[in-house]
Amino acid sequence: MENRSLGGGRVSVPVVGLGTWQRLEAAAAAGRHRELIDTAIAAGIRLVDTSPMYGAAERLLAEALEGTRDQVVVADKVWTPSPEEGVAQLARAADWYGGRVDLMQIHNLVAWPEHLPMLEAARDQGLVGLIGATHYSASAFPELAELMATGRIDTVQVPYNPLQREVEHTILPLADELGLGVLLMRPLGEGRLVRRQPSPAELAPLRPFGVTSWVQALLKWGLSDPRVHVSLAATAHPDRLRENAAAGSPPWFGPEERAFVLDLATAN
Repeated sequence: MENRSLGGGRVSVPVVGLGTWQRLEAAAAAGRHRELIDTAIAAGIRLVDTSPMYGAAERLLAEALEGTRDQVVVADKVWTPSPEEGVAQLARAADWYGGRVDLMQIHNLVAWPEHLPMLEAARDQGLVGLIGATHYSASAFPELAELMATGRIDTVQVPYNPLQREVEHTILPLADELGLGVLLMRPLGEGRLVRRQPSPAELAPLRPFGVTSWVQALLKWGLSDPRVHVSLAATAHPDRLRENAAAGSPPWFGPEERAFVLDLATAN
């Protein structure tokens, strides 16, 4: 799997990461959360994204990483309007993940003017590696762009898939201009894009690009934009991780292939 660099080259990560929203708790309910993380690592997935918003996912991730913490880039978040609780969330995360969070993001821009100085101080102390910000809604992209333009964050996490392309207007060009890392959430459109899947015959033109499934086509669609660094594919099923990881290897789609996937997606 190809690696790309975040934070001005300070952190190198494979281009397919693992999201934990709802999925890690589902895996844990089946007694498979450790297996999920172990399989992800074996498949070459080295970035795992979580949040206090995701129920018990942070704690479950910490449990699953016992003995393998140094093999994974942990991307966690601060998610609270309270500056005091933000400090507490960071402290808990640092304790869970061996004294350091590789990427700490301000989730959905909540109280970012208050949290950003705290995260900068934590970075100076070595508790945080990179600082980022996230938002799921295009209505918040002007505010996200404002924060990006300050030069005080290293990454953004935004939705990007054939049905959600708003980031192409401002966020991706600005991230490219500023040298910011881009993490993609919702590469499968929260499941909407995989409810009806193209047939193998329809996907045949993509086989020279290593694509054998519709999920791989969607992941590679986002990753083929050179301004994108990591696509976060969430799953509770260990057996799907290798398929997801395989989408993170070149050759990448050109404009014609991306348009082809877009046509398939919008026809579904």
